[in-house]
Amino acid sequence: MTADQDLLDDLLRLAAAGGCEVEVAPDPATARARWTGAPMVLVGADQVAACLRARLPRRSRLILVGHPETMQPAFQVADLIGADNLAVLPEADPWVVDQFAGLTAPLAPSRTLAVIGGRGGAGASILATGLATTAVRAGHRTLLVDADPLGGGLDLVLGWEQVGGMRWSALAGADGRVDPPTLLGALPHRGDLVLLSFDRDELPGVPVEAMAAALDAARRGRDVIVADLPRQLDDAAVLALQAAERALLVVPAELRATASAARIAATVSVHCDDVAVVVRGPAPGRLKARDIARALGLPLAGTLRPEPGVCQGIERGTAPTADGKGPLADLCRRLVGELMGTGPKAAAA
Repeated sequence: MTADQDLLDDLLRLAAAGGCEVEVAPDPATARARWTGAPMVLVGADQVAACLRARLPRRSRLILVGHPETMQPAFQVADLIGADNLAVLPEADPWVVDQFAGLTAPLAPSRTLAVIGGRGGAGASILATGLATTAVRAGHRTLLVDADPLGGGLDLVLGWEQVGGMRWSALAGADGRVDPPTLLGALPHRGDLVLLSFDRDELPGVPVEAMAAALDAARRGRDVIVADLPRQLDDAAVLALQAAERALLVVPAELRATASAARIAATVSVHCDDVAVVVRGPAPGRLKARDIARALGLPLAGTLRPEPGVCQGIERGTAPTADGKGPLADLCRRLVGELMGTGPKAAAA
């Protein structure tokens, strides 16, 4: 991230020497969408003040870089932007080349799916949990993120309320410098499914720094990230949406629910390019799923029929789709396949 053309020329040369492709952003606004997902970020000394004003979340592998005449003022605020290292060019040229070279064998990319309810009680938490459970059944290492403090707790939906491990409160002071295996191992987990959720007396929202740390760790240690997000988007939810390949808006087949979902869809679409709707029955007024999707201006990702057995299973501590049977499990298999590129997407409304 730099608007200094001389510095950019040097960095492009060093990246080429390290065999690494780079994305270039002239300022924090342009860089924000890739800020947490990039394996490494180099911030030019000319952008330090802009970064502080933009309040970008802290992250690991952040390098402050510049020429001698521009670096002196930046030294004083390097820690404020969370820089792990400072590189003064041209003296640090060989070291910077080594950093680029270390990225030429990247890990397989993870995929992130966000789920949001079109209104309260829409069923987003059940769908999110079903997607995570299905992803694990398909052989994918999965992180399920509970980012909706008013959602009741995904640990209850999974039947994991007695499973020990860190919750959001333990990450409240995270600054992005979290070792992925350490973090993922400290969270509640069973097999390849890891959960990040709230305590019962949890803080009212998710600190954006904690969300950044969780997403960064998951990208380097999980194949699939499923995030259950609040309808009222806070900074942490926006960060997760910007990282998501796809967002699913769950809408009951009711007129008022569709009207409510329209407002949420407009907000979500600002932060995620691929937003689709899942319509949940029953439809008291016989509204059709495709008509709801068309009214929202979104593609129809699928429909959910009433499944009393799913709710009964949750009461008994059985996670949705745990047995891989039923309409919810069928929908989740298709959606996970689409996310991972192993299945065709549903036709647009």
